[in-house]
Amino acid sequence: MNRLLSSCILGTAVFVSSLLTLGCTKTAYAQNGGKAPRKLQVESAGVPDADIQNAEKIRRVFSRVNPRAKSCLDGILAEQDEFLSDLQVLLDEEKEFRSDDKSLFFLIDKKNMAESTYIPKDLIELKANRYFNLNKSGMFIRPEAYEALKEMSLAAQADGITLLVSSVYRSYKYQENLFNYWVSVDGLEEAERESARAGTSQHQLGTAVDFGSISDDFDSTTMGKWVYRNAAKFGWSLSFPKGYEDVTGYRWECWHFRYVGKNACVFQEKWFGDVQQFMLEFIKYWKED
Repeated sequence: MNRLLSSCILGTAVFVSSLLTLGCTKTAYAQNGGKAPRKLQVESAGVPDADIQNAEKIRRVFSRVNPRAKSCLDGILAEQDEFLSDLQVLLDEEKEFRSDDKSLFFLIDKKNMAESTYIPKDLIELKANRYFNLNKSGMFIRPEAYEALKEMSLAAQADGITLLVSSVYRSYKYQENLFNYWVSVDGLEEAERESARAGTSQHQLGTAVDFGSISDDFDSTTMGKWVYRNAAKFGWSLSFPKGYEDVTGYRWECWHFRYVGKNACVFQEKWFGDVQQFMLEFIKYWKED
């Protein structure tokens, strides 16, 4: 059974004076049949040094992530041992990723860039197939994301829905031209909300997919509703959720999903309020600390 989806045994008591489950504490995990958030019994005995050091590291990392992520901190500290166990699952999983390409957890945003020369390894060209529809030719995707896309598409078909893929990998140069185009159409300020500068786009990783017709009503379509209900089960995470433009740097893109893996999607929902940016920032800074 998946370690993140199984019950975790709580270890040594965590050093907290009250146990709050605010904002980001495990709501999706409970909805998925997991246990409801538990409260730890604080013992009068001293807290082990390792627990104190881990709590201090968690706080240091949170001092670096987006300030809005701090709404998740109390819940994480309240169940610190379980959180660290879940985090270790992802870190161990990351060791199994191919070493000659960027991690599926690679943080790319307005501050963290990919090199202009970066091209994902072994890109697969998307051609007419029995799994999903394409709105154009000449699209490519990273192998791991391709397998997950096929798996999700088959599940959608079982429910009478055929997914439409509209955009996947974009090269550095392609993104540069695209961004400049939107600047010419909408001006720089609006373009910054709508399009990524070259080197900062998730599409350069080859693991992001724009579904449907790339329209603001995608989430209200039959296809969109299915994707929103089911994407995480197959490792696909919404990158730019509504109400988080100050966090992601982009307005809501209801059609844009990034493949991060099934365990990461559970971890994101369970501990980070289902905000991809919070999770990826935390993983990056945790490894750097």
